[in-house]
Amino acid sequence: MTGSSVDRSHSTHNLFAVCAPGLEPITRRELDQLGLAPTSSPPDVLGKEAGGVECRGSLRDLYRANLHLRTASRVLVRLGAFYAAAFPELRRKASRLSWEEFLAPGQPVAFRVTCHRSRLYHQGAVAERIVGAIADRLGQPSAVQKLSESEDHDTDTPQRIVMRIKDDHCTVSVDSSGPLLHRRGYRLATAKAPLRETLAAGMLLASGWDTLSPLLDPFCGSGTIPIEAALLAKKIPPGRGRRFAFMSWPKFDMEMWNALLRDTRDIRMSPFPRLIASDRDAGAIRAAQANAERAGVADCIDFTCRSLSAIEPPPAPGWVVTNPPYGVRVSTQKDLRNLYAQIGKMLRAACPGWNMAILCNSRTLLRHTGFTFDESMTLTNGGLKVKLAMGKV
Repeated sequence: MTGSSVDRSHSTHNLFAVCAPGLEPITRRELDQLGLAPTSSPPDVLGKEAGGVECRGSLRDLYRANLHLRTASRVLVRLGAFYAAAFPELRRKASRLSWEEFLAPGQPVAFRVTCHRSRLYHQGAVAERIVGAIADRLGQPSAVQKLSESEDHDTDTPQRIVMRIKDDHCTVSVDSSGPLLHRRGYRLATAKAPLRETLAAGMLLASGWDTLSPLLDPFCGSGTIPIEAALLAKKIPPGRGRRFAFMSWPKFDMEMWNALLRDTRDIRMSPFPRLIASDRDAGAIRAAQANAERAGVADCIDFTCRSLSAIEPPPAPGWVVTNPPYGVRVSTQKDLRNLYAQIGKMLRAACPGWNMAILCNSRTLLRHTGFTFDESMTLTNGGLKVKLAMGKV
């Protein structure tokens, strides 16, 4: 541990919470609840295809964001921004950045470089100059490693540097998260078309579920929605059991981090909502139960293997939050109009007065439920644009 935690906690940085496109309003709300007021114009650090919310925060705020954010994919720290129209200028200006705060001499690095309308258009050459700038600053070259998202589950990963060049304006960011934040550590068993944990949390938060009323997921698959609901109801931070990239930084403050973890141990146990999760696939239910065990919430969820018509929710009004098949990754050869008609029939019979949040990519299928939905929220699920259709039974 280097320096005093008090001094570092007062030093602020521009932070960028990356999230899946469409989740920005939810991530913004989460940051606001953490006391991190989002800024009005987020930087285009990852390109137009990526979403996210910018805010300013201290080192302690950075730790808290990684620990508590349920819908963010990663948290970046803006290291610097400058103009460069030639490679020597790029290296010279990049060498002035405070790399020593985030890298030890010789520490392996990985790059994500995007270039738009810039004379510095070759991504490999840009990364090569940044490696040289790091060596100029730290006195020792860093090994460059390739890192794809499919490999991003490894705990022993290089420090990721995000380099964005647009119109010769360069933005350099450092990833503080490491493996993507949806990797909570509990979902080792999967069913068909698994839902990312960050998206499941986003569905729950967008639905307005109050964490006290019953919650039903009749297409639970590997259990991501009910598990995220249990973590939310118990106020368990999603990042409590994992490792982050910032833990390898030279100025990582272990004392501060442990204090933040101690603050999360006061978990509300009652009153606790009834969480009902079912699926007609017995293998999916076994996977869901195993995942819930790893998450420490198996005793909070009623898992059953049953068909849609056999569901028996409690009489008290609650929320239905679910991700039924919509014919893209699962049941691609089947006509699902009848299934959605059955969903509507079941909800009217068993869940009058309940709130609904249904993830689906087809307005035609949603119409077959017989309900009118608010379809204004567009999200991305596995690269596919989908609607979070919300309404009331």
